[in-house]
Amino acid sequence: MMPPRLDLTEDQIDRVIQVFYAAIRRHEVLGPVFARHVSDWSTHEAKIGRFWKKAILYHPGYDGSPMLAHMAAGDVRAEHFPLWLALFDETLHRILPPEPAAAWSALAHRIGRGLRMGVEDLHGRTDGPPVLR
Repeated sequence: MMPPRLDLTEDQIDRVIQVFYAAIRRHEVLGPVFARHVSDWSTHEAKIGRFWKKAILYHPGYDGSPMLAHMAAGDVRAEHFPLWLALFDETLHRILPPEPAAAWSALAHRIGRGLRMGVEDLHGRTDGPPVLR
């Protein structure tokens, strides 16, 4: 069995997911986007929890494709990712000690960059060269 990528517990991951999605539901821009696609928040949070537990703890149980899900949504835009990441960072730093919060944030930003690039490719870039940072 592989050692965890980050020093986090399942309970910490679950707590971050719970607090984060409560904030998403209240967010003026992201809330309506999520509401169009999520009808059962507890099921969605459990699925995203499995995603992060696989990414961080190497636990089995998640077999989805975040890229396909974001692209299939149709209304996810590149400009949503900085908002999502800022809210996620705020949640991480509020819930976790500084070191694991920073490490999880770095991982989320790497994943977010890839998802954003996929969404930009889907919708076509019209504002210049790709942003690679």
